[in-house]
Amino acid sequence: MLGLIIALAVIAFLVFMLYKKVNAHAALLISGLLLLSLAAIFGIGEIIDPKKSLNFAFFDLFEVINQKMSSTLAGLGLTLMCIAGFSAYMDHVGASYSLFKVFEKPLQKVKNPYVLLVVSYFVVQIIVLFIPSHAGLALLLMVTLYPILIRTGVSKLSALSVIGSCQFIDHGPGSGNVIYASKVAGIDPAVYFVSHQLPTTIPIIIAVAITVYFSQRYFDKKDGFVFDAVAVEEDLKETGEKEIKKPPLIYAILPIIPIVLILGFSKIVGSSIKMNVPVAMLISTVIAILFECVRYKSLIETANSLMIFFKGMGHLFVITVSLIVCGQVFASGLLAVGFVDTLINFAKDAGVGVFAIIVFVSFLLAISAFLMGSGNAAFFSFAGLIPDIAKSFNVETISIILPVQIMTGFGRCMSPIAPAIIAVATIAKVSPFAVVKRTALPMIVAGLTNLIMTFIYL
Repeated sequence: MLGLIIALAVIAFLVFMLYKKVNAHAALLISGLLLLSLAAIFGIGEIIDPKKSLNFAFFDLFEVINQKMSSTLAGLGLTLMCIAGFSAYMDHVGASYSLFKVFEKPLQKVKNPYVLLVVSYFVVQIIVLFIPSHAGLALLLMVTLYPILIRTGVSKLSALSVIGSCQFIDHGPGSGNVIYASKVAGIDPAVYFVSHQLPTTIPIIIAVAITVYFSQRYFDKKDGFVFDAVAVEEDLKETGEKEIKKPPLIYAILPIIPIVLILGFSKIVGSSIKMNVPVAMLISTVIAILFECVRYKSLIETANSLMIFFKGMGHLFVITVSLIVCGQVFASGLLAVGFVDTLINFAKDAGVGVFAIIVFVSFLLAISAFLMGSGNAAFFSFAGLIPDIAKSFNVETISIILPVQIMTGFGRCMSPIAPAIIAVATIAKVSPFAVVKRTALPMIVAGLTNLIMTFIYL
């Protein structure tokens, strides 16, 4: 019971720090070290494997960080950094823009504003498979999709509801959360995506599409929205256009190559040739460099552009990999004070089944994502605890981690402090709270659909 009280107190302290705008990295690390310290002081549990101990409790606190960093950098961290490096290079060469251009003309042919909104929403859910960055994709869509939508008669806030929630589901074998979830579940990322994730996410995407259509019509009517073509053009002129590279349309295939490699050489198709995510990203980057060589006819300049890839890797280490380590330290602290064991025993004594646990953990992570403005921060903090929970209820880890992983994106898209929400609101000159007011209802429907699908498949 003491461990539970300590855990709840530290979690409350964590929430307080996030409320005071302490960055998630520092908040998680401080909270994790505090939990480990209290576990050692009160003798509640082991803070580290005795075989790996430095034989001094104070030093062991930092040895936990060392071990988490070493294991993360050698495996998951390298994978995520390669994805980020490739994404940075795609942005550099303008391939993401070319990918959108494939869908631009069909979109422009749709004249009904709300039908266009829904069609755009489906297009965005395809594109997100190849551009697994919430903020990055949102900024791209503000340059490409946003003008098309509002010129057709879609209200500014309705357009932002789709763009701001573009990555409301982290799906696809190139997503950081998917990579981490598949690692925790012990499943190949391609198998996780095709065999486990898609059967759940497809119904969610359809449910949200229906909600977007009716909810945005309702809000527009309630707000008294009237389309004014002159005002729209003036607004776009004031907003200005971001200067982006506009490469040949053939560049649209470049962001697709990694997915083709990962899925094409996977257990899904019964391939005897093995492929992993870092190798897929490296091969795809080399292909992109060859495209640039042909385009600019300059080997030296193109070769030098490879630094964009490594800079992207470094940027992700600062933002995400370090966050994973901090989240893992926090999770180690929760384990050390016996929070997970106490929670499981309490659930069993109360006669609560595994579905109730899934609902509890899902909402906990959704709320965490809302407070942090980051789905990654929330998921990385708690994902490491799930195998122990699954083992206690005699279910496969995938049964719990899948709905939990999916749920985190919903909380992020309802958060007014999420980077993507702030970015699109700033560009459109509206309040982030006005944007999340439009995204809230579709995300609530997404959460409920996720739980329904979980109940069906469990």
